[in-house]
Amino acid sequence: MRLKPDINIKSIYDINIFNLKACEIEAIFFDLDSTVMRSKSGVFEPKMLEFLARLQNHFKLAIISNNKNEDYINKARAQVKFPVIGRAAKPDTKVLLKTCEEMKVNPRNCAFVGDRPLTDILCAKRACMFSILVDSISCDEEKKVVRFVRFLERLSIKK
Repeated sequence: MRLKPDINIKSIYDINIFNLKACEIEAIFFDLDSTVMRSKSGVFEPKMLEFLARLQNHFKLAIISNNKNEDYINKARAQVKFPVIGRAAKPDTKVLLKTCEEMKVNPRNCAFVGDRPLTDILCAKRACMFSILVDSISCDEEKKVVRFVRFLERLSIKK
């Protein structure tokens, strides 16, 4: 099925650097809200910044978000040393492929990590990238209706 991620893990912190290296991954792209940053918080947790710094020792990194708030994107951008790009319109692949071109990496050697099958995983699949689905970084704090929508979305990847 088109929406089935290559890897489906509970926590973003379970990403295995060595397995990605074995798959010849050179760059990792991340969704922003609920993937590497609590939704609408504008602040990376210290644990996440440490995790991203470790990954940056092995891979090129970028954050590709659908968020249209330029102040919010700039706030995120100021906290990391790699590109943070908003207004991506995922699952459209244009921004993602342009970022690959600018970073001089083949999409087939890239992984995309996100929390939403219908935007993040579909975008990765359409761009011929390795896809990793993670649960929301703030899943324990999300409203029941949000968790229900996530449950429904994940039904599309069960087959």
